Amino acid sequence: MTHGDPEPQKKPILIITSQVVRGGISGRGLSFALERIGHDVWFLPTILLPWHPGHGKGTRIVPPSAEFGSIAADLAGADKLGEVGAVISGYLGEASQAEAVADLVKAVKQKSPEAPYLCDPVMGDHTSASGGGLYVPEATAHAIRDKLVPLADIVTPNTFELGWLTDRAVESELDALAAARVLGNERVLVTSSPAMRRNAVANLLAGPRGAVAAEHAVIANPPHGTGDLIAGLFLSNLLEGLDDEEALKRASASVFELVARSVKKGADELLFAEEQQSVVRAMALVTSRRILEAKSRV
Repeated sequence: MTHGDPEPQKKPILIITSQVVRGGISGRGLSFALERIGHDVWFLPTILLPWHPGHGKGTRIVPPSAEFGSIAADLAGADKLGEVGAVISGYLGEASQAEAVADLVKAVKQKSPEAPYLCDPVMGDHTSASGGGLYVPEATAHAIRDKLVPLADIVTPNTFELGWLTDRAVESELDALAAARVLGNERVLVTSSPAMRRNAVANLLAGPRGAVAAEHAVIANPPHGTGDLIAGLFLSNLLEGLDDEEALKRASASVFELVARSVKKGADELLFAEEQQSVVRAMALVTSRRILEAKSRV
């Protein structure tokens, strides 16, 4: 690219996940972040909520299965589907949505085989109000595992979700790496993975050219939505042509900085609008290191 030429246009990203009225979790924050860095966004909500369930009970509006399937089919047959450069799926409102999402992903792949599909298997964690575990029905978790994860080029589980998907204990970095390799996708990004340093947390990536971890300090009581954000930013960085390590470092730095600034201001949600520069170009320093793997991946 010569001096003065415009930068290449970023391709649209199709997001399929939950929608909240207030707050920055899931599709609302993810759409803002991706649009802020230059992507057009196609957004198919799987459920409508007033806020994150951690802020209290609220009405859940899940589109009827037939209607959700119909709108997904409309998108799958759209003339402009070939414009989509990547797909992200996250929280499902019910198990039946997985089949419609899978069909839509396949339609995108048929039009654009190079378009990556990132599956964020949102199903549970170690710190939910119930004391940790699945926070979606088992049927929904099974549908994500059986219908969506096998299609994905990138999977972004937290340590609980990785353990549930692989039926393995994930208590150390080596546990996380071994489980990620068992999962078998081209790239597995384990969020909130055990770190080597004290009072730190890592994002661990098992990729086609090795494994790398990006570490930063733990921030107490972070707002919800960090998993959605790092998944989207990591994907965008890959689409920009960054290698795995740089894509992970930049995504981790943005999330860490946005969380730190939001917590410092006493916010109970990520301050996307107020601190949007953290999404565009974070100044926070995040260390990364390569992880030596054994030859046998079993």
